[in-house]
Amino acid sequence: MAENRHERLGLTDEDVLDMYRTMLTARKIDERMWLLNRAGKIPFVISCQGQEGAQIGASYALDREKDYALPYYRDMGIVLAFGMTVQELMLSGFAKAEDPNSGGRQMPGHFGQKKNRIVTGSSPVTTQVPHGVGIALAAKMENKDIVSLVSFGEGSSNQGDFHEGANFAGVHKLPVIFFVENNKYAISIPVSKQIACENVSDRAQGYGMPGYTVDGNDPLAVYEAVKEAADRGRNGEGPSLIEAVSYRLTAHSSDDDDSTYRQKDEVEEAKKKDAVITFGNYLREMNILTTEIEKDMNEEITKLVNDATDYAENAPYADAESALNYVYHE
Repeated sequence: MAENRHERLGLTDEDVLDMYRTMLTARKIDERMWLLNRAGKIPFVISCQGQEGAQIGASYALDREKDYALPYYRDMGIVLAFGMTVQELMLSGFAKAEDPNSGGRQMPGHFGQKKNRIVTGSSPVTTQVPHGVGIALAAKMENKDIVSLVSFGEGSSNQGDFHEGANFAGVHKLPVIFFVENNKYAISIPVSKQIACENVSDRAQGYGMPGYTVDGNDPLAVYEAVKEAADRGRNGEGPSLIEAVSYRLTAHSSDDDDSTYRQKDEVEEAKKKDAVITFGNYLREMNILTTEIEKDMNEEITKLVNDATDYAENAPYADAESALNYVYHE
């Protein structure tokens, strides 16, 4: 029998089954959104496919009752883990008035929900990094037992915001985790043309923090690294940089043709390491994901996605007059 890795990390069978359920939910929402987009029903999709394992592994290593998440646009797995619902994500896709992120004002992937401590991102990439550092500074100043997790793609680690945020966090020993989701492409630019060092995590030492590169297709490896980083942050030992290496299984977005910059067989090869498949196999080997549990889980998630799609499609749009709300002081 395979080694029981999750118990060694302090995770129960229920914990890892719940992690898999959340990964599968993110995948099924994403797949549905592509179908809706191609049917002309929703305007835009930017996928989490291929990165769910990293996102869920990181989220479950945090205290999701008090820690803060500053996600980037692919982080459907993170926001689901932090409490956003399938229905709320669908409302965002359809840009309806009840969309919790922006009331239908912002394109999908711009997550924000105050009650779940999901901090709003913006379209220019990496602007969430200084905000994540600011939250960690406030936590330190107010003696609060809070860690902030700020996530971004490897392309974003070349932006000034990352370097300023990392430097400030390192100097002030702040409880922030810089979580790099390295999916090998910054839109069409392969990682070999983005950074001169071997790993993004090599940059950590320049800012006086530990840096780790882990297998982003292995939720348990990501969980272990993020848990350790969160403990460091809570103990006053400062920030950490974790690079989770996976692969973007879809085009950059529904407006992108990825056949212009990568080969089909490269994508097919990457699919063999897809965390939804490999983590599912691990749970089957452990006899946690039985045929019956898997069947029930798939039916339950499919119903959630179907109901959310119907609800969101029929929900009202925001009134046109509301376009100027929150722009000027009222």
